[in-house]
Amino acid sequence: MLPTDVSKRHSELHLLDVREQDEWDAGHIDGAQHIPLGELAARMGEVPRDRTVVAVCRSGSRSDRAARGLRAAGFAAENLDGGVTAWSRAGLPLVGQTGGPGRVI
Repeated sequence: MLPTDVSKRHSELHLLDVREQDEWDAGHIDGAQHIPLGELAARMGEVPRDRTVVAVCRSGSRSDRAARGLRAAGFAAENLDGGVTAWSRAGLPLVGQTGGPGRVI
């Protein structure tokens, strides 16, 4: 899914950020859930099944793997095309660990 489409449908979707802790702390999409990719299989029960899950990473590669794994487990799941890098380039906001503006690392 394109960042602008996700932004417009944010309330209908569940955003799942699969980046590492330092990446999340630097900047993430407000309202997203954070489960690093390496922990996802063990924590899949924490991901809601009542909405389409949009997996998020920096560029779209890790989140593509996450989305494929979620679909294999029966979730409705998509990948955020271009990740938070594309999100930020589209002028959409990221929030940092302290609640201020975030950045992509």
